Amino acid sequence: MTNLLQVDNLTKKYINNHVVDAVSFELEEHTATALIGPNGAGKTTTLSMLAGLVSPTSGSIQFQGAAKQDIRSIIGFLPQYPKFFPWLSALEFTEMAARLSGVETKQARIEAKKTLEFVGLGEAMNKKTGTFSGGMKQRLGLAQAIVHKPKLLLLDEPVSALDPVGRRQVMDLLKDLQRKTTILYSTHILNDAEEMTDQLLFLRHGKLVEHGSLDEVRARYAEPRIVIEFEGMQELQRFMEATAWQVTSKGLVVSIDVRLEEAEMSSVLSMLTAGKFLVRKVELQTASLEDIFMKVAVV
Repeated sequence: MTNLLQVDNLTKKYINNHVVDAVSFELEEHTATALIGPNGAGKTTTLSMLAGLVSPTSGSIQFQGAAKQDIRSIIGFLPQYPKFFPWLSALEFTEMAARLSGVETKQARIEAKKTLEFVGLGEAMNKKTGTFSGGMKQRLGLAQAIVHKPKLLLLDEPVSALDPVGRRQVMDLLKDLQRKTTILYSTHILNDAEEMTDQLLFLRHGKLVEHGSLDEVRARYAEPRIVIEFEGMQELQRFMEATAWQVTSKGLVVSIDVRLEEAEMSSVLSMLTAGKFLVRKVELQTASLEDIFMKVAVV
């Protein structure tokens, strides 16, 4: 794959506070990258610098094959709380966004109509944005960000304000977009990051503290364990008395920390079978993205 974006030592400092502190990463074309971190980690400031809305204190941002004057045409940006002119229709607003991003006047209306159809606002394109629900506004915000067909789409918490149905619909739209553009989005909804991510970037106090593909990050924090759920407390106590493994228990569930080897699971299953223990389930688990987030991004 070809690199689209190279970020080196990107820093934003306000007085003595480093909001973003020497962050470096690369984005390859047609990938989706999740920027993960708690509130105040520097996610929004990072996206704002990439979008050209905030000037870095130091560091560099390089777009491959793009001159400085071309930046506005290759980036689409959806802020966490998009603002609209309530007296404009969705079509008028999206057409205006297209023209501001360099699309020619005649083509702007054509692209606006196509984009509104794509995000599911075709039937509402002539309605005033002031009458839109929260979900419709989020779709309109996405429309203005992609109407000019950007190479890089920056999204700040794109689904955090949506209900489960709206979130599912927008996530499906983003999956479709990933085939056409490169996406960098901030999120604290970890299920979304697991579903649509080629790369994870963990920020903490403005610093990049972990990065890699989902599989790479999971491998570094795997902590495999065998989880057994027993039928009753008597069965659990009988197991606890019989086992030599180091275990932890909660309710009817026992966890055994193990190496990720088939022999370990085989040994556990053999013991359960030989002892005729009554169990509801036995499964091998590894660290979830939430577990990793708590270890990496939260102090």
